[in-house]
Amino acid sequence: MLTATTLSKHLTNALDVLKIEEQAIKALILDLGNNQVKNFDLTIEALLLCKGRVIVTGMGKSGHIGSKIAATLASTGTPAFFIHPAELSHGDFGMLTNQDIMLALSFSGETDELKKVLSYIKRLDIKLISITGKESSTLSQNSDIALFVKVENEACPFNLAPTASTTATLALGDAIAISLMQAKEFTKEDFVRSHPGGSIGKSIIKVKDVMRTDKEIPSINENECFTKILEEINNKQLGFTTVLSKDKKLLGTITDGDIRRAYLKYESTTISKTAIELLNKNPKTIHENDLAISALKIMEDYRISDLIVVDRSNKPIGIIDLKDLLKKGVL
Repeated sequence: MLTATTLSKHLTNALDVLKIEEQAIKALILDLGNNQVKNFDLTIEALLLCKGRVIVTGMGKSGHIGSKIAATLASTGTPAFFIHPAELSHGDFGMLTNQDIMLALSFSGETDELKKVLSYIKRLDIKLISITGKESSTLSQNSDIALFVKVENEACPFNLAPTASTTATLALGDAIAISLMQAKEFTKEDFVRSHPGGSIGKSIIKVKDVMRTDKEIPSINENECFTKILEEINNKQLGFTTVLSKDKKLLGTITDGDIRRAYLKYESTTISKTAIELLNKNPKTIHENDLAISALKIMEDYRISDLIVVDRSNKPIGIIDLKDLLKKGVL
């Protein structure tokens, strides 16, 4: 059974790991800001001018970090993918062009699988950017641009398992990706276009992306007779109709419930009423550039299944129905 003492020891070990990795990040910040400004700027400028893709490669733990960096680049506006270095010399060089840029990761800078393909990278005239821990390494010396992650100690007690070095490399990859994202003025909308699924995509769907328009909007003018009201509600099958003024502005709505309540109030004389006499003057509305999730909240708060989309002059330009939100996955 675990005791308070052993739990405290486990936590102490964990905190020691985090402190070592924290120091690796702090050291990277200082070194990047003081000694690597030129090379970092050259890296960003080269990647901004890249007409192809960023090909990220690395072996072992560096490969896993490289795969994540490639995914971050791709999702923030810089086309990129990861290639295993051992596969390059077995056909995957055919995936590359001289318009691509290679981003190679190796803390030692002496990874055999990378060293074997350096001459082929040069032969294809592919610009090579490296992230490594040693300025004198083979990888660094054969790179067009080299960035350095200098880590004194890994978090591993034997100083063997890549931990602090991979954390710092991942952080540097994030710094490159986000710097590119900002330089390209990559917007939130651009980000969502590459993340159409999940909560990210749902969070930015706008009303205009979901709403029904034109003839799908139930509408009658303010002087329309009772029969026309019923016909419009029945034809559009949404359980209500909008009521418009002569200049097409929204005056209110008439729902199935409004008609039932009118019968209880006016009885047989209900059929003589016009739209202006039966309408509800305070319908819930929303604008086309509002978020669809905001429309859902209004519907939930007021227990309604439809919202009228109006422009700035209060003219209806669309209808958003609960079923539309369901189809888009907002619900």
